[in-house]
Amino acid sequence: MDTENTAALAAALRLAMGRIVRRLRQAHAVGDVSLSGVSVLSRLATAGPDSPGSLAELERVRPQAMATTLAGLEQRGLVSRTPDAADGRRVIMAITDAGRTVLEERRSESVERLAHALDRFTPQEREALRAALPLLDRLAERL
Repeated sequence: MDTENTAALAAALRLAMGRIVRRLRQAHAVGDVSLSGVSVLSRLATAGPDSPGSLAELERVRPQAMATTLAGLEQRGLVSRTPDAADGRRVIMAITDAGRTVLEERRSESVERLAHALDRFTPQEREALRAALPLLDRLAERL
């Protein structure tokens, strides 16, 4: 394995992904849901209701950070809290209809912005990006 080339690739990927994320963040209004909030909403929309502890583990953040994120989402009515039927000491968080709406609007804005940028790429360049997606997903899972 060529450690120097791997490190250079890692640095280039980090820079490119950071730029993409920053540009997408800049497109959203001040006071909009944070990226961590969007990630939690997306996870709840996809996988269903879950406990704060489990969400913290899945999102790889401290329980205190997850509590802060969930409190903000709950205050805005984007998630709801119910007692766990199996263990009354625990709570289960679920996305609300308002949360689904915010998530869809946020996705639509980001997808529209990305699609507009991709329109400027050649069909071959778009296909190269499409082919790299499974690798990027695998990379994300291994981080």
